[in-house]
Amino acid sequence: MNRELSAWWLAGAATVAFAALLCALLIVILLPLLKRYALARLNARSSHKTPTPQGGGIAVVAATIAATYGALYFSAAAAPAPGPLLIVFAATILIACVGAAEDIRSIEVVPRLLLQAAAIALVIYALPHELRVVPLLPWWVERVLLVVGGLWFVNLVNFMDGLDWMTVAEIVPITVALAVIGGLGILPIQGTAVTLSLCGAMLGFAYFNRPVATLFLGDVGSLPIGLLVGWLLLLLAARGHLAAAIVLPLYYLADATVTLLRRLARGEPVWQAHRTHFYQLATDRGFAVTEVVARVFVLNVVLATLAVLTIRLPTFDVAALITGAILVAGLLFAFARGKK
Repeated sequence: MNRELSAWWLAGAATVAFAALLCALLIVILLPLLKRYALARLNARSSHKTPTPQGGGIAVVAATIAATYGALYFSAAAAPAPGPLLIVFAATILIACVGAAEDIRSIEVVPRLLLQAAAIALVIYALPHELRVVPLLPWWVERVLLVVGGLWFVNLVNFMDGLDWMTVAEIVPITVALAVIGGLGILPIQGTAVTLSLCGAMLGFAYFNRPVATLFLGDVGSLPIGLLVGWLLLLLAARGHLAAAIVLPLYYLADATVTLLRRLARGEPVWQAHRTHFYQLATDRGFAVTEVVARVFVLNVVLATLAVLTIRLPTFDVAALITGAILVAGLLFAFARGKK
């Protein structure tokens, strides 16, 4: 058993390394084109003072897909039929194309949301018919709510991608935790392969996105990343680990949702660019970018640890949720107060 476990971790490390190197190589190849054709437009949401190329998500998505199929090809375990994964990746490419179009030229809100919803519906369609997250609800009601929830999750990941290294500080701890959970046999092999590949791709992107960033993900990256992570969390919740699926992205969920509710309460148009997320308030009120992302990263490591503990200790679910909520609330309060 120890030999099998060691082989699993070795294969996982190889997948992460391959995805990281492939992503970095693709970025080096694409960067001259992105500098010429994909400069991020400065708007009310921008944290940078000068135009910066975006589109790094193209490399992240491509490396994730390639590394996933490479891992499954060389895996000794018998992988399930590839049909559902093909659908998930087709939806990923679709929503990446929507993001690319938005990066190049803004799309109206309604068509953009409809296209995103179509991609999310494809992912939900790929789920096993018997998969349930809340069995008390009628099947069709649960599926509709999953599409609506997926639409919000994809967009909140996009909203939160507004600072150098922010998405790296969020996605790397989540994917590491999901890889550990996959190693425990909770996630299906295809989900674990996607987790490892996405983690590696984000590490390969991190070098170019370090403050002050020379490259952004763009919507072409943040939207498909949100879709893939949402799918992985859904698989985790459907395996009976809803608490872990909530705790892992809790900082993003809280920051984006509370900000949305505050803007709605003030009657502000929620679809317009703004700088009122808590992490943005922090940089406006004295925190350096590295101080913000370091705090977010440390918090996410703690949340990831809590999530893994709920897998090993099922009675820890409520305690993990309460502890995570207190820690997230504390960081949001600190960001809103600013640095003294």
